[in-house]
Amino acid sequence: MRLTDKVAIVTGAARGIGRASAERLLAEGAKVVISDIDEEQLNRTAVELGAAGRVLVQRADVAIKSDVLQLIEAAVRHFGRLDIMVNNAGIAPVVDFLDVTEELLGRVLDVNLKGAFYGTQAAGRQMISQGQGGVIINMSSINSGLANPNVAPYAISKGGMNQVTSTAAVAFAPHGIRVVGVGPGTIMTDMVAGAFVNSAGNHAILSRTPLGRYGQASEIAAVVAFLASDDASYMTGETVYVDGGRRVLNYVVPVKE
Repeated sequence: MRLTDKVAIVTGAARGIGRASAERLLAEGAKVVISDIDEEQLNRTAVELGAAGRVLVQRADVAIKSDVLQLIEAAVRHFGRLDIMVNNAGIAPVVDFLDVTEELLGRVLDVNLKGAFYGTQAAGRQMISQGQGGVIINMSSINSGLANPNVAPYAISKGGMNQVTSTAAVAFAPHGIRVVGVGPGTIMTDMVAGAFVNSAGNHAILSRTPLGRYGQASEIAAVVAFLASDDASYMTGETVYVDGGRRVLNYVVPVKE
């Protein structure tokens, strides 16, 4: 219960890593505002999470700055403060590099990059006004540094997100606010299980993953909870990669058939 009575926001929390993060933060004692653009699924998730009185549902499109501001305001109005901000919302369309349209590129950057910036800025401003520190966690990806032309807009957005993390960390450090990132490898969520895996290929993914398996959303959520806690009190500005060893591998490994 490392986060007892802390107040957290998790964007993109209707499913996948966002939902798992919300569940883990609740288990650690936090009060959690879950947010997503899919309000119907978000409400189902809230019911399934349980934790009556400790979960607030707030629909928001993180690509719209006013929605992000309203999300922060809702958390403070309902729970009285904000201690943890998890900028998790993101989209990863699979498309050939030459087929990326202006509209598609714009939407991905709006959600993944601008959304993270808006969330970091607004949460930082609220935390500074409270004067008691806080933690902001940005959900990056191994694709922030690896080249996969089938998800170019996503990869580009996550590379930019890492700079949101590092620049905000320096800006907010005098206020006792830590800003950190989590870079998942291939995690078996709805977003990854379909087009993403089909495009890259199961064999190709596992042959580049030393641990020989996909990650689970709960394993990313565990790192989120660690970074949000005082156990990570001397960490800021860095993105932690949770990828089964994929980024450090410079060859392929045998895959069990």
